[in-house]
Amino acid sequence: MTTVLAIDQGTSGTKAVVVDGSGKVLGLAELPVRPAYLPGGGVEQDPKELLDSVLDAGRQAVAQAGVPIDAVTLANQGETVLAWDPGTGEPLSPAIVWQDRRSEGICTELEGQRDRIARTTGLVLDPYFSAPKMAWLRRNVTGEGVVTTSDAWIVHHLTGEFVTDVSTASRSLVTRLDDAEWDAGLLELFGLGEERLPRVVACDEVVGRTSAFGGDVPVAGLVVDQQAALLAENCLKAGEAKCTFGTGAFLLANTGTSAARSTAGLAASVAWRVRGETSYCLDGQVYTAASAVRWMQSLGLIRTAADLDTVSADDNEGVLCVPALAGLAAPWWRPDARAAFTGMTLSTGKGHLVLAVLEGIAAQVAELADLVAADLGQPLSTLRVDGGLTRSRVLMQAVADLTRVRIEVYPSEHATPLGAVALARVSLDPSLSLEDAVDAWEPSTTYEPRWSADRTTDFRSRWTEAVSAVTARITTTREEKR
Repeated sequence: MTTVLAIDQGTSGTKAVVVDGSGKVLGLAELPVRPAYLPGGGVEQDPKELLDSVLDAGRQAVAQAGVPIDAVTLANQGETVLAWDPGTGEPLSPAIVWQDRRSEGICTELEGQRDRIARTTGLVLDPYFSAPKMAWLRRNVTGEGVVTTSDAWIVHHLTGEFVTDVSTASRSLVTRLDDAEWDAGLLELFGLGEERLPRVVACDEVVGRTSAFGGDVPVAGLVVDQQAALLAENCLKAGEAKCTFGTGAFLLANTGTSAARSTAGLAASVAWRVRGETSYCLDGQVYTAASAVRWMQSLGLIRTAADLDTVSADDNEGVLCVPALAGLAAPWWRPDARAAFTGMTLSTGKGHLVLAVLEGIAAQVAELADLVAADLGQPLSTLRVDGGLTRSRVLMQAVADLTRVRIEVYPSEHATPLGAVALARVSLDPSLSLEDAVDAWEPSTTYEPRWSADRTTDFRSRWTEAVSAVTARITTTREEKR
């Protein structure tokens, strides 16, 4: 009956959950972290605030549980990076968040290597991934210390070790998809050839020990947050997919043990490596989901996310939104895209704007679902969902209507930490299979498509035209500046 402290260190908060061997949550603590959104597309976090939130949330959850823990596990943001001193552990830069777009120029410089990078890594050359941001830090902030993803820094503070897990490494643009090891040629390409990099570990590896939360316990089961949620939602077979609605929305589909590249513009990366076998996934991103909701709050359209369904209009009355507040990912890969509303008149009210933003998020998820279906060679029949925004019935119904698939809502608010718990279990018990380590579940709510196929087609056609107008306008502006 292993009791695990699982820490989910995310973009807008850190969640710590203590879970016993039966899957019961014994302790829970959540602390906010505050990204700074800067002019020019910068998004930063205070590393000390991140670390303090990990330590404080973990200790609060353990105290609430009132029982000793047997292990600690960590799920991380995946692509957030910082420079730090490996001798003292002190940060030498802000944490540059996955949403940060300031390394776009570095990607532009490497445009001629786009195909090579895609073949080697399975990823699309974009500022979203780690290496461009690492290179940007080296050029613009500091050449001192080491530059890594945030997980390596946090784990170093917990254990003294210098490691990153295989799923996180696969999100870097400088690892080979086939074996998830650092690629010397790509490191040179990004100007990172001389960097000291962490050892890449499997997701079922005990990486060290920590006394930060009481006792002296192993740290194990490291994984990217989105892959952890894929695991918790029992997407263990090729073709099974989930979408997490957090700061952004992230649709992942299991592709089995084949390191297949996407032909539809998605990213392909490691889902997890357990018992010496690597599982892979395809993923697509909507850069702004809950962050778009917070933006609406800042404008006074809603007071809190709980108001979405009450404020939202019943019909958009022709108002559409491309909520590209931090650019567009697949299939457009336009980090320079900006948000836009279309179809507004003097009768447009805040309810129409709120609905348009929610439908814009859902429309991007539907685009991703189509790309996944193209790569898998068959449409999705079900999409499992988790995250805070699944509480919005308006958003979830829009996802069902626009994807035209059944939506199954994960019954717990803790998909990411529960996925990390499963990996910690297999790390500590060599006899335990991954399937046995994942808790069974039934959806708390399901949504079936209500719109007719014609209505869905019409909406998506008009919304795609709005996206085309946004990207065309940016291209025209660039050409005029030249």
